Amino acid sequence: MTTVLVVNSGSSSLKYRLVDTGTGRALAGGIVERIGEDGLDHTAAVTLMLEAIGGVLAEHPPVAVGHRVVHGGDLFIAPTLITDAVEADIDALADLAPLHNPGALLGIRAARRAFPALPHVAVFDTAFHQTLPPEAYTYAIDREVAREHRIRRYGFHGTSHQYVSERAAAFVGRDVRDLKQIVFHLGNGASVTAVDGGRSVETSMGMTPLEGLVMGTRSGDLDPAILLYLARTAGLSVDDLDVLLNRRSGMLGLAGVSDMRDVGERRDAGDPAASLAFDVYVHRLRAYAGAYLAQLGGVDVISFTAGVGENAPRVRAAAMATLGFAGVEIDEERNQARRSDVRAISTDASAVTVLVVPTDEELAIARLAREFAG
Repeated sequence: MTTVLVVNSGSSSLKYRLVDTGTGRALAGGIVERIGEDGLDHTAAVTLMLEAIGGVLAEHPPVAVGHRVVHGGDLFIAPTLITDAVEADIDALADLAPLHNPGALLGIRAARRAFPALPHVAVFDTAFHQTLPPEAYTYAIDREVAREHRIRRYGFHGTSHQYVSERAAAFVGRDVRDLKQIVFHLGNGASVTAVDGGRSVETSMGMTPLEGLVMGTRSGDLDPAILLYLARTAGLSVDDLDVLLNRRSGMLGLAGVSDMRDVGERRDAGDPAASLAFDVYVHRLRAYAGAYLAQLGGVDVISFTAGVGENAPRVRAAAMATLGFAGVEIDEERNQARRSDVRAISTDASAVTVLVVPTDEELAIARLAREFAG
């Protein structure tokens, strides 16, 4: 048995899981919350983790510690063995992900002190998208401004998109290098990626996780002039606009609730705001599906994953409803089935295989950490 401890540290919480990388089984796991309150810092959180799973760690000692880091900028294109220099680089990228990278770095430092003899590996959400071609990651603004401030598309959820695209290829029995795929990662945060031959070639999130699809509380795509307009006419500050777009928009802004299950219940009860929110959400999914079909020149597999993608059959059906021209046919009975494994929801006659693929970012991080730790 080869085990890896996975640590996902944020500013106010530290999630952990001890994973058997051979079977994929979680041997232990949990979360420490309220970091920053009552003297609880990341070092104390790691101590609480050790108290909770110390017995299991002693019985199944890990060979490495894998850390999720949201933003690797253009510095990190693969899982990376953490050194003091790598820590400094992660810190330098904090301005690109101020809500995520600082907390991850504090968790890394605390875990390295707790496990000084183990290799620690950083797995970056952005790394999978480093294969984007320049025409996909370049924004059409002044190139010197873009260069100086590192403005480009980075993409996120990369660990999930890579994991799901590889599982999808295994399910259909083909080499991932031979497939054109579209992966919808639909959770409270949501993104879609075009994967050509196992490589990310287009993705919806941009320099930050705000761009792209409609999300639980985030707006997704928006005319940037709206921000200028609100600053001038409504007197909203930069911080006000940040809160508006990241915390008060998306499904919450449209329907008053951020959870798709609640939106569905309100829609079924005849709430017009919830109905519109659902329609806006689906409209954006269809727009990206069509765009990525064009970018890929056709598609072999479309997969849905994460909380909404795995558990909302009405979203999947509505998103695929207009893709008959591309040969997509959804089997309603298969789509409605409640199962936890990888499964096809398209008909046997469908020219495109449509799948539900449960994601497991912790398992993916564990396996990548094991591989790159040597």
